[in-house]
Order: sequence, then structure tokens, then C-alpha cells
Amino acid sequence: MKKTMKKMMMTLFMATVALAASAQNEIGQLTLQPKLGINLANITNMEVVTNPFTDETEKSNIKSDFAVGVEAEYGLTKKFSVAAGILYSRQGTDFGTYKIYGGAGGALSGGWDKYEYNMGYLNIPIVANYYFAEGWAIKAGIQPGFLLSAKVKVDGVGGTPSVDTDVKDDSKTFDLAIPLGISYEFSNFVVDGRYNLGLTKINKNGDESYKNNVIQFTFGYKFSL
Repeated sequence: MKKTMKKMMMTLFMATVALAASAQNEIGQLTLQPKLGINLANITNMEVVTNPFTDETEKSNIKSDFAVGVEAEYGLTKKFSVAAGILYSRQGTDFGTYKIYGGAGGALSGGWDKYEYNMGYLNIPIVANYYFAEGWAIKAGIQPGFLLSAKVKVDGVGGTPSVDTDVKDDSKTFDLAIPLGISYEFSNFVVDGRYNLGLTKINKNGDESYKNNVIQFTFGYKFSL
């Protein structure tokens, strides 16, 4: 019985090693990877007035949303590869809940239950990958992005109907970011984490320079072409 268990464990171990080995970068290999992920996005330097009586402001907060797309990768050497993708990425920011008390007897006079910027981009990440250990790769590159939609959604307090305002005309259509990240691949499944540092101003008006900052986690499946 013990010998049988040892053989089974050894077989399982060898199969695991074989699967891991098959997931490594190969010279001249072209792969395609559909992926789906989560964005933790923010817009830097953005503030809104939270109290018109005192001119108090609140800075933007991290907003969670999603990304979906596909990435192609080509192996240059055992250690290096290049990849390019197309991702629909929902980004933006929000300001949480804020209530203003200034009415008669300290009554609620305004505010919102939700205040968020919803930005939709078509991003094209182009990165170089360095496979520094079995299954592990670090990556860096450049990511041009094209604005598809931009809306501000405000849900007022006390059951006030929500207002969805299109602000695409006030936003620049091109965005440029630097993606930096790390990924782990096992049996053709890939978990990828990146920080997309926005370089360009996304607003057309005002003296402030608003920029996209996005932490992105994706899960994909890589297959050879």
C-alpha cells in the first residue's frame, strides 16, 4: 500500500513538473491569451467641493471596475518575449458618500450617495517580458489608450434620482501609460498583476492635470497558435 502511494505521489509530482515546464516561454512560439480582470482605478489630482458653505473638498478615491481582452505573445529567447494586447478597460474614480447638513435646525440640505467618474478605454499594452524563474515573469512597456466613453454619475441623497452626465467632450481622447508588472503561469493559466502609471493629462479644461492610475489584476489562459 505504501509503495503504491509513493508511486502515485511520484507520478503526480512528475505530471506537475511536466505541466509547469510546458508553460514556459519557447523561442519562436506565438501564443494567444484571452483574459479577464479587475481594475483598482483612480484619477490623480481630482477634487470635488463637498460643502458649499465652507468650501470643503474631497480627494478622489479608488474605484473598482473590470477589464477584458486578449494578448498575443512571441518568444524571442528562453528568457525574453514581447507581447501586445487589446483590452477594454473600465476606469475612473469615485468620491463615496457625502451628506451636507446646513438646513433649518441642522437638517440635511444636500450631498450624494454616490459620485463617480466612469471612463471606458480601449487600451493597447505593449510589453517586454523577462522570465526570471520557472513560471514567473516581470514586464514593462508602454500602453496607448483611446477613450470610448466618459460619464459622471451622481446619486443624490434622500432618494433623489441619479444623474448620468456625458463628459466625453471635456476629456482627451488619447491616454498614455507605462505598465509595470509581474505574472505567474502554470499549466497555461496566467495570473497577471500590473500598475499602469498614467503619463498624459486626460482633461481638456482647467489648470489641474488629471491622470489615470490603475492597478490591474487579470486571469487568462494561454494557448499556442
